[in-house]
Amino acid sequence: MNAYDFTVKTMDGSEVSLEKYKGKVLLIVNTATACGFTPQYKELEELYREFSAEGLEILDFPCNQFGGQAPGSNEEIHTFCTGRFGITFPQFAKVDVNGEDATPLYKWLTENTKFGGFGKSPMSLILSGVVKKTDKDYKNNGKIKWNFTKFLIDRNGEIVARFEPTDMKRLKAAIKECL
Repeated sequence: MNAYDFTVKTMDGSEVSLEKYKGKVLLIVNTATACGFTPQYKELEELYREFSAEGLEILDFPCNQFGGQAPGSNEEIHTFCTGRFGITFPQFAKVDVNGEDATPLYKWLTENTKFGGFGKSPMSLILSGVVKKTDKDYKNNGKIKWNFTKFLIDRNGEIVARFEPTDMKRLKAAIKECL
């Protein structure tokens, strides 16, 4: 099984196979519009503009499971992201990334990766404290911990790396390596 085996919902509710992106490098991200990490949309758009011609696709999946930080409809989220950050990469319908109602794509991603830690920044320490309140064993499972967790998928549809929301520094180098 690989990323191309999944079908996801577009913002209008229709289904699309990720096979559409076969041969591309994918960065799959669960996002939110009212989160401390929301400014990462700007960085993601910069990466997309820099590398889309070389085969990078960023796939944005809004998720309201973390602090209710992705309120609004799919259309409202899209309007916010295009208006505030000028995003041009594909956005999909809002999804659950953990739990019983998690979309199959995210079940696969979380079952096949491990949590890599939040690092040592002040934001990392805050996030660790918040996450620990709802998941005492958070360091030892693959569940998504917060908004803006990123999965890098190679041109064969295989998972290459997982990046926690606090880890943007290594992302660009990893994308370049996959391209």
